[in-house]
This record gives sequence, C-alpha cells and structure tokens, in this order.
Amino acid sequence: MNSPNFTVAVVYREPRAAVDWLACAFGFEVTMAIEGPDGDPNKSHYEMAMGGRGRIMIGGEWAAWTRSPASIGGANTQMTHVELTGDLDGHCERARSAGATIAAEPEDQFYGDRTYRAIDLEDHVWTFSVHVRDVTRAEAEAAIGQRIGASSWA
Repeated sequence: MNSPNFTVAVVYREPRAAVDWLACAFGFEVTMAIEGPDGDPNKSHYEMAMGGRGRIMIGGEWAAWTRSPASIGGANTQMTHVELTGDLDGHCERARSAGATIAAEPEDQFYGDRTYRAIDLEDHVWTFSVHVRDVTRAEAEAAIGQRIGASSWA
C-alpha cells in the first residue's frame, strides 16, 4: 500500500524573493517555476524540494483568503515541519546567517528527534528535525507523564 502524500502551499507577498531566500536559508531547491503573467507575482507558482525529498508550493496572495503572515500581523494558522537528514545544528546556523529568526534553538525532544524552530522573512514558522534515537511509546509516556494514543507507535 502506498503512503499518503501531502504537500503544503505557502503564501508570500513576494514569492520570487521567498524562493531565493528559502534556497539560501533552508537549502530548498526549485523543482518548478511558473512566473506570473505580465510579471504579476500573485499569479506565480513555484515548487521546491530538499535533496529530492518532499515538496512545498510557493505562491502569492492571489485571492482575498490567501495571505502571508506578514500581511496579517504575523499570525500563523499552520507551521511547516521538515524532517532533515544530516546536521540539524549546522542547518540552524545556516538559517540564522540568512536572516531567519530562531524561535527555538536546537534541542533533543522526548520522542527521539532533535528540533529547532525558525521564522522566515514573512513570518512563516518552520520546524526542522532529525531523528537522533529510537524511543518506545512507554519511554515517551514516562518522559511527559501522560498517555499517548498512537496507532503505529509500539
């Protein structure tokens, strides 16, 4: 059976600048670029991946209900979580050097991942993680002091 596939679409006021910044700060690679007709950035569409894995879509504020957090006082209704392979701490420093605000420094989590949280130039919140150790559900429950309901965690 195939695993479900989900793709996030992220809205920016300046999508072309966002694509360049996301490549520099987070290491995403452009896999598709459609410039807006007549240079209209709101009608552009970009897709990015990392090391051939995953996909994010980047677009402009093309409808009244599509807004960058920068256009609505920094509010976010979702965050994007990216599982990395390799050096999470180095990835965090790369993001910081490119101008990301680091909202949570790299830290090992009770469920076996090391994570950090970054805010991009238009106030989108991104969480990056690497798996650092296997943890049983019982170990995680003991660490947080409560039961975890999970259908696929032994």
